[in-house]
Amino acid sequence: MPLTQEQKKQYKSIGHHLKPVLIVADNGLTEGVLAEFERALNDHELIKIKVNILDREARLAAIAELCKVGKADLVQVIGKMALLYRKNFSVNKQLSNVHRFK
Repeated sequence: MPLTQEQKKQYKSIGHHLKPVLIVADNGLTEGVLAEFERALNDHELIKIKVNILDREARLAAIAELCKVGKADLVQVIGKMALLYRKNFSVNKQLSNVHRFK
């Protein structure tokens, strides 16, 4: 189910205070990056990632691929930063950025 505008607004305000938990470099989406991405989404639900790919189209394609592979919703993209959300029903409330900043 896609995010509503109200949810996106709330997640953007939370995401403003977050630091990137994942950095994707020129090597692209390696197995290590995908494993860390999955772990971060499971722990935090809402994560900020930095995609250090110079070509804009390749950067947006990498973000779209992350969303597809991780079944995550794209909240916002600003430059090289992307904010992604995936609902976790068995979340640890101490780790979840959504629950911590409510």
